Amino acid sequence: MEYLTYKKFYEKEGVEALTQILKENRIVFEVIEDKDNLDSLYGGNHFNVQYFIKIKKEDFSKVDSALAKKSEMELETVDRGHYLFGFTDEELFDVISKPDEWNEFDYQLSKNILKDRGKEISHETEELLKKKRLNELAKPEESQKTWIYGGYIFAMLGGVIGAFIGWHLSTSKKTLPNGSQVYSYLPNDRKHGRIILVIGIIMATISLALRFSQ
Repeated sequence: MEYLTYKKFYEKEGVEALTQILKENRIVFEVIEDKDNLDSLYGGNHFNVQYFIKIKKEDFSKVDSALAKKSEMELETVDRGHYLFGFTDEELFDVISKPDEWNEFDYQLSKNILKDRGKEISHETEELLKKKRLNELAKPEESQKTWIYGGYIFAMLGGVIGAFIGWHLSTSKKTLPNGSQVYSYLPNDRKHGRIILVIGIIMATISLALRFSQ
């Protein structure tokens, strides 16, 4: 059974809070700690440890419901000093427009604050915003020209690194908030990735054959 990323955290506190809810609801999960992920290869900061909470695709809606119920209970005792009370209407609307960037509590509280201000978000509008956000997140990354060029060069020079870049470009997928997966890169970039992968494998094979022959 394949496990997909439900949430990504940079702090253990967030991991512990979510896994506790998963345990309470008897939802099977995996926690993956990534200290040196591919983001560092593409210029990210490899010193940032990332934690990925992975669950089964069919459990995404169950976790959403569990988090919503927990948030509803917490809203009854929310401190009026919470930072969201200082947000403008536009900022609160931005929270609701991008639920994947906020926790469930902040999402629900933003809706409540807008409602108190006489600007309630209807269920229909909420669903339209979620659909729009999914479409935005589903869009592939911009053309990876630099890594395509680099992939070809590395593939021709030795194979292994080039093959890895080719494999990543051609197969990388991202998980959307609803559990579905889409390719991370444009079709043309994936095509180049497949070519780079093949060249890399061929060159690596030739390189190994030459070494053994010597």
